[in-house]
Amino acid sequence: MKNRRLLAAMLLALCAALCVQAQTSTVQVDIKDAETNLDTQLYLIVATNQDVVESKLPASLEPVLKQLRATLPFKNYRLAATLLNRVKNEAKVELSWISGPLASSAANATLTPSFSQFKVRQVKLVRNSEGQQMVQMQGFNFGARIPIQTSGAIAANGAVAPVINYESTGLATDISMRESEPVIVGTLNVGTSGDAIILVVSARRTQN
Repeated sequence: MKNRRLLAAMLLALCAALCVQAQTSTVQVDIKDAETNLDTQLYLIVATNQDVVESKLPASLEPVLKQLRATLPFKNYRLAATLLNRVKNEAKVELSWISGPLASSAANATLTPSFSQFKVRQVKLVRNSEGQQMVQMQGFNFGARIPIQTSGAIAANGAVAPVINYESTGLATDISMRESEPVIVGTLNVGTSGDAIILVVSARRTQN
């Protein structure tokens, strides 16, 4: 009887030790993940059917460009903006900026800039059902106010004064992606010329 009690006590002690070890390992993993930083890249690609000189996109976007040419009926693609940001794992990203017109139908870039905003509520490292490392962006939100030029009133001398109106466009979603693999988040039609803004995003863990 005494031996049985001793054996039971030893088993309980062993289980407790294993539980403590498991909890410690979990805490260490969580701490490591919490200290991880990620570099995020947001690319704004403008697609148009206007006869413009097409700019060369970065090599990392070649797979994306190939996919766009196969699915969207646009003649030319140009990179309008590249936004690089470093964010702590499970933290947020939020920024606003002013740029030249994103639509071909806008007037002079100095007089009619575009106002854009990019937010992600949380950038987080996760694993999918196959155990692969993924980057999850919860609350991905992009918005822009774009100048659209229309004909205005005719002056006494016959000149037409252009009228500039600002129109809002945007996209909100939750996405996940493989590390360092650019993905197309969405397409936004802008301007009377039929141009489109294509949102591409990627993320990877920092090396230091």
